[in-house]
Amino acid sequence: MTNAVSIRPGRPALPEWVRRLPEYLMIWVPLLLSAAHLVSFSLWTIWISFTPSTLVPVSGWVGLRNYSSVLASRNWQIAFDNLLLFGSAFVLLSAASGLALAILLDQRIRAENVLRSIFLYPLAVSFVVTGTVWSWLLNPGLGIQKLVHDLGWASFKFDWLIDRDMAIWTIVIAAIWQSSGFAMALFLAGLRSVDADIIKAAQIDGAGPVRIYRRIILPSLWPITITVVVIQLQFAISTFDLVRALTNGGPGIATQLPALVVYDLMFQRSLLGRGAAAAVLMLLILLAVLLPYAAWRYVQRRRAAHA
Repeated sequence: MTNAVSIRPGRPALPEWVRRLPEYLMIWVPLLLSAAHLVSFSLWTIWISFTPSTLVPVSGWVGLRNYSSVLASRNWQIAFDNLLLFGSAFVLLSAASGLALAILLDQRIRAENVLRSIFLYPLAVSFVVTGTVWSWLLNPGLGIQKLVHDLGWASFKFDWLIDRDMAIWTIVIAAIWQSSGFAMALFLAGLRSVDADIIKAAQIDGAGPVRIYRRIILPSLWPITITVVVIQLQFAISTFDLVRALTNGGPGIATQLPALVVYDLMFQRSLLGRGAAAAVLMLLILLAVLLPYAAWRYVQRRRAAHA
């Protein structure tokens, strides 16, 4: 009698999309919810900016009246001028200091790990804490000026925090201290990714360190430089808590920035429509920075794909 061997059919393989469903749910559901939240509230803010809303949202249509009022106000004009000064000085100086720190650490010095941690430490501190601490350091009656006076140098003067013309530079100093470590980390990663064979070939040809950096290393950091500039510009445009904690927009309104104008209109003057208009103007400034960067990244990816 022949024993019949029964072969149990295997389970059919699950489709690819079924097996990856948990991955899709974990990634796309929060992403879509965040995008819906961002888009819906942006559209709501845009709608409010065209209404006569004050303390609470109301229906109605006033056209561009809120925008013209904001653009004609002295607060916004000073805030926009300060943004140009703060943004350009902060971006250039933080990128330059971050690059200098990255070049220093790229020399394979003995205390590299310790110094890298020290330079990155400010990133772990909130902007409110940064602003508060720097307000103590720059206060003429409490900080650096008082310390130097106590040491016997009575003619020393460092009262930028209460000087209408120099107060904006205190924000620049605090922001550079906060963000230089971030620029350093990106530049250091770029320096470590430069092909060592190209550098060795240049050294064999007799190129010195300065020429190697100027002709080989720094040009290769161009994409990282653009990324650093765009990210720092985004921070400069949306800066609020640092200024709020450091100068509160003062002396007077000498250090007003657009985010403080939005806060003042919405929460202190109860002019919701004008505050929304100022927020939309901030969004347009931000898009003027991000959209060209996104287009540049798209072109770079297309070139890399066709290379």
